[in-house]
Amino acid sequence: MKKIMTRFGEVEYEPTSVIHFPEGLIGLDHLHDFIVMPNKKQGPLFWIQSVDDPDFAFVVTDPTNFFLDYHVKAAENERQKLEITPEDEYFVLSFVSISSEKEITLNLAGPILYSPKTNKAIQGILEDSKYDTKTPLPKIEPQK
Repeated sequence: MKKIMTRFGEVEYEPTSVIHFPEGLIGLDHLHDFIVMPNKKQGPLFWIQSVDDPDFAFVVTDPTNFFLDYHVKAAENERQKLEITPEDEYFVLSFVSISSEKEITLNLAGPILYSPKTNKAIQGILEDSKYDTKTPLPKIEPQK
């Protein structure tokens, strides 16, 4: 077990459970290793905490919880970076942001592809995307 001090307090983690971003994150290419923080509440959101710099933690989610038609297919070069075959499973995640007006948005233009087999992840940029880096959550109409 290893320990880091974070905004959540002291956190213990298994080095084998670290999610490794070989290329870092877009704009934060010095951040390569993250741990998933245990969820205190049930729900679709969770934190990933940087091991490289404990000042960085991000809320992420599976975007299909909110956008049923959202689908990202890993390209061959992305599969190579994740060290997976076309048959291997991978997950798509999105960064969550909350504006000062309390509007929740997802970065659907810059998804994270994560392989549980290799514990590697990459952040990509969708070209020709109908999605934005700050895509608002769909409005839910109250039932009558």
